[in-house]
Amino acid sequence: MTKMIGKSVKRVEDKRFITGKGQYTDDIVLPNMTYAHFVRSPYAHAKILSVDTAEALKHPGVVAIFTGADVAEVNGVPCGWQVNFKNGETMKEPKHPLLVVNKARHAGDAVAVVIAESKEAARDAVDLIEVDYDELDAVVDPKKAAEDGAPLVHEDAPNNICFDWELGNPKEEVDAAIASSAHVTTLEFANQRVAPNAIEPRSYIGDYDAAYDKYTLYTSTQNPHLIRLLICAFVLGIPEHKVRVVSKDVGGGFGSKIFHYAEEALVTWISKQIGRPVKWTADRSEAFLTDAHGRDHVTKAEMGFDADGKITGLRIKTYAAMGGYLSTFAPAVPTYLHGTLLQGLYTTPKIHIDVVATFTHTSAVDAYRGAGRPEATYLLERMLDTAALEMGRDPAELRLQNFIPAFNGIDEEGYVTNVALQYDSGNYHPVLHRALEMVGYEDFRKEQAAARENGKLLGIGFSTYIEACGIAPSAVVGALGARAGLFEVSQVRVQPTGKVSVYTGAHSHGQGHETTFAQVVADKFGIPLEDVDIVHGDSDSVAFGMGTYGSRSLAVGGSALVKSIEKVIEKGTKIAAHKLEAAEEDLEFAEGKWTVKGTDKSIGFADVSLTAYVPHDYPAGLEPGLDFSSFYDPTNFTYPFGAHIAIVEVDKDTGKVSLKRFIAVDDVGNVINPMIVDGQIHGGVVQGVGQAMFEHAYYDEDGQLITGSYMDYAMPRADDIPMIETDRTTTPCPHNPLGVKGAGEAGAIGSTPAVVNAVMDALSPFGVKNLSMPLTSESVWRAMNS
Repeated sequence: MTKMIGKSVKRVEDKRFITGKGQYTDDIVLPNMTYAHFVRSPYAHAKILSVDTAEALKHPGVVAIFTGADVAEVNGVPCGWQVNFKNGETMKEPKHPLLVVNKARHAGDAVAVVIAESKEAARDAVDLIEVDYDELDAVVDPKKAAEDGAPLVHEDAPNNICFDWELGNPKEEVDAAIASSAHVTTLEFANQRVAPNAIEPRSYIGDYDAAYDKYTLYTSTQNPHLIRLLICAFVLGIPEHKVRVVSKDVGGGFGSKIFHYAEEALVTWISKQIGRPVKWTADRSEAFLTDAHGRDHVTKAEMGFDADGKITGLRIKTYAAMGGYLSTFAPAVPTYLHGTLLQGLYTTPKIHIDVVATFTHTSAVDAYRGAGRPEATYLLERMLDTAALEMGRDPAELRLQNFIPAFNGIDEEGYVTNVALQYDSGNYHPVLHRALEMVGYEDFRKEQAAARENGKLLGIGFSTYIEACGIAPSAVVGALGARAGLFEVSQVRVQPTGKVSVYTGAHSHGQGHETTFAQVVADKFGIPLEDVDIVHGDSDSVAFGMGTYGSRSLAVGGSALVKSIEKVIEKGTKIAAHKLEAAEEDLEFAEGKWTVKGTDKSIGFADVSLTAYVPHDYPAGLEPGLDFSSFYDPTNFTYPFGAHIAIVEVDKDTGKVSLKRFIAVDDVGNVINPMIVDGQIHGGVVQGVGQAMFEHAYYDEDGQLITGSYMDYAMPRADDIPMIETDRTTTPCPHNPLGVKGAGEAGAIGSTPAVVNAVMDALSPFGVKNLSMPLTSESVWRAMNS
């Protein structure tokens, strides 16, 4: 049997997708189904004086209309992570209502919902609802939101501050390290807000069955069991056994579909009120306004160096936008997913970070591909390139000089950072050396110098990153504020014929789980890939799970799978020993069969599985069946890392930036399917390039989303991206059975600063050191001509 781990197998799920057989939530049509459409506030901040639904209720096809007053007694949408102030005070956590009652807090805030026989009737009736608003001043900038006199988003959050949090060494020690440094690099910048733009908009169907007193929620989520938990335990107070959450195919998420949204709970609640199923699917304009956005930090960073170029200290103050309400994991992003990664790959001896999270009159901000890790990497890598320019140092050499030495995490302790983490294993120099080799660094510098003499602006930018993935263990994240465990669950059921069904709490939204999980099972059992079926996304089929995000599917979900596989093999060995009349210790299992060592006596996997279900000749005292479940809660995060290099050309006359080459050398631990990993890297790189050069969810001072459609929100296109050149080094994770680290977010973490650094390198003859993203032609042209 061919080994399946490490093999580039084509994705088995793609057949149904490319033949139009996928089933997304909006494809589902239930008998007697109704359709929801929302009245949304056109203002970012406004009192709601009255809501008149009388004319809308007369409109043909309208079934019901609900306003904030109807759901005022229903609990709000909960936040899943708690962060405390420096002084220990609990963060401010205002209620996030399903429909607003007295005040709208961002453009798009839901004021009322129409339920009708058709989407068209619901949409038409919405236009007949009269809402009397009293528009108020708004604040959209996270730093300005904390200023005295700024308009308040919530009256119970003074100065709009959700929390003020710090991490690292004592501030006075960092202040002293910076003050005594031979050189200090200072940057002030914004990591701009971006919209997730999954190809499938959010879609939900609530269906209450009175005969069984049971609810079914069909949802385009990354996290079915968490959604059930939040709806049952916190919002609607329904026993969990009375709620089924089904998430069939999901068309992308990038983090934005992890969270519990008000619309999910609302369609579930309404379905009981009217006794009929209710469907809501966002249109693209609603998605721009109501999907949780990403990033939106305003930062000042100072990095000190000694006379030899060694980093002496790092001091950071960041203002992070939360938006109008707290989304599910929002407080974790600028703190435990950003602050804890600010050691990066460097031996920085003193670090202090202060994060002020503020409410703003905008849509919520939460995890978006990378979630805090891109913001941390952007900060560090912009600082390193800027410092190299200021000190006249080569940016690659400056990094290599400051890298943490190699360690394997087995017979050498993991590296303990100054920001609360212990890296599992790392060997950082080879990834950058390999990237430099691939780009032909010395030759490029010669080419660049020659080009500049001819008026051509070429630039090269570096980014060396580390990220925390496999989000867990539960005890650690619980201490850090998580309000849920972050383990994973997997059940392996071997059928009598030797075919295998796997029930996993991980849930794919494009990652290829049905292929990679099947590869692990096929490899471990020595059976054909087509003999393995992967089931996910249904809370009635899968006992429990914590979903897919934070590049955790294989590191946590795959490890749970391996635990169940090992239990199957262990029990199978007892059955095989009985059938072969041998001692268990005399058997070895390989290539789909148990063999008595040193002989040709063997029994196959399917024969053992059949015996387990037809136990006529069977070990005494051993229960029948071959079906095991496992929970896996890791001992640490995993820490992928890598080096990305971008080469750009800037048009001197127009400011247009052209990305000429992009090299990504990543270390994601062991790789199950190289082709899928390459695809993940490619997709992440494109998203990172998008933030660097094109994307910005831009609010004006009145809180209006100016870039709320594809006419205004620019995204990278095929001709903007060169062929991405990839390679890998392999440093296995020492604490999970597959040695994997995670690959889903790496591309988005390393690419953005590489591109921005390349543009700054190209513009260095003009004395330009810093520009705000996105680096549009206009902003680059103005910088060259200022």
